[in-house]
Amino acid sequence: HLLLFLLFVGPFNCFASYSRATELFYSLNEGLPAGVLIGSLARDLQLPTAGGQHPASLQPPLSFTLASHGLGGQYVQLDNRSGELHTSAVEIDREALCVESSGATIFGGSAAVSSSSPSPESCLLLLDVLVLPQEYFRLVKVKIAIRDVNDNAPRFPVPHIHLSVPENAPVNTRLAIEHPALDPDMGTNGVQTYRLRDNYGVFTLDVEENENGERTPYLIVMGALDRETQDEYVTVIVAEDGGTPPLVGSATLTIGISDVNDNCPQFNDSQLNVTLYGNSSLGTHVATVHAVDMDLGSNAQITYSYSQKVPQPSRDLFHLNESTGAITLSAKVDGDAPRLHRLIILGNGPGCIPAVITVLVTIIKVMMRPPEVVPRFIANEVEGVVYLKELEPINTPIAFFTIKDPDEKYKVSCSLDGDGPFRLSPYKPYNNEYLLETTKPLDFETQQLYEISVVAWNSEGFHVKKVIKVQVLDDNDNSPVFSEQLIELSIEENNVPNAFLTKLHATDADSGERGQVSYFLGPDAPSYFALDKTTGVLTVSTQLDREEKEKYRYTVKAVDSGFPPRESIATVTITVLDKNDNSPRFINKDFSFFVPENFPGFGEIGVISVTDADAGQNGWVALSVLNGSDIFVIDTGKGVLRAKVSLDREQQSSYVLWIEAVDGGDPALSSTAKITILLLDINDNPPLVLFPQSNMSYLLVLPSTLPGSPITEVYAVDKDTGMNAVIAYSIIGRRGPRPESFRIDPKTGNITLEESLMQNDYGLYRLLVKVSDHGYPEPLHSTVMVNLFVNDTVSNESYIESLLRKEPDISVEEKQPQISIEPTHKKMESASCMPTLVALSIISLGSIALVTGMGIYICLRKGKKHHRADENLEVQIPLNGRINLHMLEKKPMEISNI
Repeated sequence: HLLLFLLFVGPFNCFASYSRATELFYSLNEGLPAGVLIGSLARDLQLPTAGGQHPASLQPPLSFTLASHGLGGQYVQLDNRSGELHTSAVEIDREALCVESSGATIFGGSAAVSSSSPSPESCLLLLDVLVLPQEYFRLVKVKIAIRDVNDNAPRFPVPHIHLSVPENAPVNTRLAIEHPALDPDMGTNGVQTYRLRDNYGVFTLDVEENENGERTPYLIVMGALDRETQDEYVTVIVAEDGGTPPLVGSATLTIGISDVNDNCPQFNDSQLNVTLYGNSSLGTHVATVHAVDMDLGSNAQITYSYSQKVPQPSRDLFHLNESTGAITLSAKVDGDAPRLHRLIILGNGPGCIPAVITVLVTIIKVMMRPPEVVPRFIANEVEGVVYLKELEPINTPIAFFTIKDPDEKYKVSCSLDGDGPFRLSPYKPYNNEYLLETTKPLDFETQQLYEISVVAWNSEGFHVKKVIKVQVLDDNDNSPVFSEQLIELSIEENNVPNAFLTKLHATDADSGERGQVSYFLGPDAPSYFALDKTTGVLTVSTQLDREEKEKYRYTVKAVDSGFPPRESIATVTITVLDKNDNSPRFINKDFSFFVPENFPGFGEIGVISVTDADAGQNGWVALSVLNGSDIFVIDTGKGVLRAKVSLDREQQSSYVLWIEAVDGGDPALSSTAKITILLLDINDNPPLVLFPQSNMSYLLVLPSTLPGSPITEVYAVDKDTGMNAVIAYSIIGRRGPRPESFRIDPKTGNITLEESLMQNDYGLYRLLVKVSDHGYPEPLHSTVMVNLFVNDTVSNESYIESLLRKEPDISVEEKQPQISIEPTHKKMESASCMPTLVALSIISLGSIALVTGMGIYICLRKGKKHHRADENLEVQIPLNGRINLHMLEKKPMEISNI
């Protein structure tokens, strides 16, 4: 096939070649985004397009299709019309597609990925493209070489690398590092160099590359090493690739210095002088020699031996332990033995010249033998150690001692040397027999080991000492002891579940299992408390609520592991601390108070009861009025609600307040309650006459008016309510030609004509009407003058007005108006009441005449005296006494809207 290289594409250096064999080559970098142009098949194959030399109508449309969508097809997008090949949304990762040096090809239908060599073309994406229609049909094989970019940093296969170097390694020794760094990238993007962050002045790195291009780091020793000075070096090895910019990876490198036998044993002294009595017993310790080798392990093993210069008699008399260097007396010293022995001892190490020390042993001749002490143990004894339980009683026997003189020439005495509750006394009736026993109970917790000596001496001053060790055995004689008998704890309420409370601690003076303490809750402990048996950690598994229970008190036990077990008890008290988790709570959400009007200012209207389940400052509650604070005030401490001013029902009959309760917590919680204040009416307003509007007004009544006809009315209102506002009307004074001709309805105030008017009934009628309420305890009233002029016409108004200005001489009747608020009976026939009414009228007229006479007499005497004072007379007119109509008309009447 003849290859034809056509063009290079953009910054990606894509190139294409074309041959009659219809094979195209492209190359691009890995990791490119979607939509990057790889190449145009139509252009690179020089196929005719719509813009060519042939008319468009004569050119059949070209079609480009992948033969099959295999593995390679997912990385590219082929435009079916233009034949342009672009990268797809699936990013190309060269390291994932091509495994370097594997020589493997992964096929996917008509597309495959191949890798055979580290060259740029070693990672190829193979595509088969069909070109249609039939006139241009061909199978085009497209090969896309994937170029490597530096997108991977070097990485060591292990984070820690260990390397061992012998301490006697010469300078320039090279040691391969067995775990070199790996970099999936290829060529210069792979690992290029290695370095050490700290070389300690004795190490460096070198890199060797084999024929396959693999680079291996080598550690080079640049200075002398000494394990005894420093046995380990820790540094960081860094691998760096050749990309731009370069990427690095690192691992910890530990260089251990291995020991070699470069040190020999040495004695601290060259000579040791020892004195030995000639009567010393066999096995007596004479001396111990000790040499030191700075090496490790087998290199530091030392053995001891006599030099060949040591004579055989000395070797027989003194035994040398090869391992420990201890010299002991191995034979009895007789009278012919030399008095000075020169023992030359060698300290031998592997591959070393022996170290030498000389031990001079001087034997002192003794003319007599020392006393003998022969023990016979009663208590348990092992290798000179007597074992006694701490609970053994007083006078417990330990051993018999026989004291004697081997030469049977001298008197021998003995005594006990050492501290402790022991006694050595002669055992009668035998001579030279002594008993060793206790003088008081032993206590393991006070002292566990005693060392005493039985000393025997003869009359010549020679003495011998027998050392005895007494080991006290522990018994379970101590109970566990809590550090505190009363454990006082506290925890805030609303704690998290399984909250830690404390760690109990109890000690037991006994040893071993007898001193191991376990912890248990007492039977009175609530089930939601838990105590760890081993650690003594006390927890609570649920949330605690102080408002439900504030204090807990229960017992805990500490039990040891002795037999039988011993225990102790402590008391735990837990105080649940308050948190502000409860809002103030009113006893009622709605309070209603009924207060009489005109209640004095700052009088107690009612008490607002509020509680808060929290304690301390969290339970302190402050009350305040949210609305109406200019009229009402509340006592924060007592909750007493008061009004700053006197309240008037006629101005406002009820008040609705909102009271807020805020506690003292942080943050504070609050709640509100509704307060309704209803004012009860008090009879503090007299009826107000709205009509007639003046005592000087009058009404013309025609003589032809029929009896029973309504003439006029008195209309009044009362600002009070209830019975205090029920108004009754009555005529309490009359004047005129026939004043009884008119009556007033006590309920409605309607004035009607009772009898037909005659000729002599013409003239001015003046009716004093009392308007009274039904208030309790004292009804209030007002009065008004109703003027009626009976005539056919009003021809002379000035004359009538002059009559009105004159003070009428009207007697005030004492009769109170009688009305029924809700009448339930029918009006009786007038004819049936006539006899009774006549009798009552006669009695009433007599009473009225008497009262009128008395009133006239009193008024005549006091009228002038109080004339000036009555200028301020209000609408209300006294029931007794004369009425000054001039004063009434001077006072304007109060008129208000109904």
